[in-house]
This record gives sequence, C-alpha cells and structure tokens, in this order.
Amino acid sequence: MVCPCGSAKAYSDCCEALHDGLKQARTAEELMRSRYSAFAVGNAEYLYKTSLPIHHAPNELEMLRMQMNSVEWLRLDVVFASEESVEFKAYYRDADGIQLLHEKSTFVHENGQWFYDEGTLYTAKIERNEPCPCGSGKKYKKCCG
Repeated sequence: MVCPCGSAKAYSDCCEALHDGLKQARTAEELMRSRYSAFAVGNAEYLYKTSLPIHHAPNELEMLRMQMNSVEWLRLDVVFASEESVEFKAYYRDADGIQLLHEKSTFVHENGQWFYDEGTLYTAKIERNEPCPCGSGKKYKKCCG
C-alpha cells in the first residue's frame, strides 16, 4: 500500500513506523503528514497521542474513532511548511461528496517530540479545473464536480 501522506513510499517504509511508535517525527511537517495518514488508515490512538494533552477533551478518542468511519481521505497537498507550522489541503469524501479541508496547523516540540497544537481553517473549495481528488486524472468539473 502506498502511504497516504503523499510521499510515494510504501506505508510500511513511511508513516507506519511513526504510527507504531518505532520512531518519532523529526519535523512538524513529518508529524502533520503522519497524522493525515493516521486519519486515512483509521488510527485514532496516534492522533490522540500526538496532540497536546492540554487540548484533549473528554471522550475525544472515542469521537475520533467515530469520525473515522464516515470519511474516506483521498489526497494531501502541502501548501507551505515552516519549522512550527504547516499549511495543507486535504481532500476527502463523505456523505455529501468530495470535500476540501484547508488548514494551517501549528506544532510544538516538547521533550524531543512534536505535538499538534491547533489549526486555523480557511474557507476553500475545489476549483473546477484542478485535478479531481478522486484520482481519476480528469479535471474536477468533468469528473466528481
């Protein structure tokens, strides 16, 4: 299986080692990509473990597990990455069709480990002439749009 993070590597050679706790993310971008992959493969525990504990809500892990059953993640595009933030576009399919999540996430490095802190969401839509997120190779307007 190709890793969902967009690296073009096999999942077993990419994010799986992070998900299994065999290695730590070296950068904020690597953590963000591994978190996207965790959403795609249904690993709620990894998402919970890699977010700052001060942001953990009651029943958050259970809520993450429930959300994962209703969304199919299609593609990740990193727009910009700096030392402590990553702006990205994540495409997914839910009951309403193909959607776009455009976010700038911030990360904190504590005790040798990166953690997701918070994100700023942008209003975004899939442009008609961009490649369809479903992977067909067609323009969005001629495929799922």
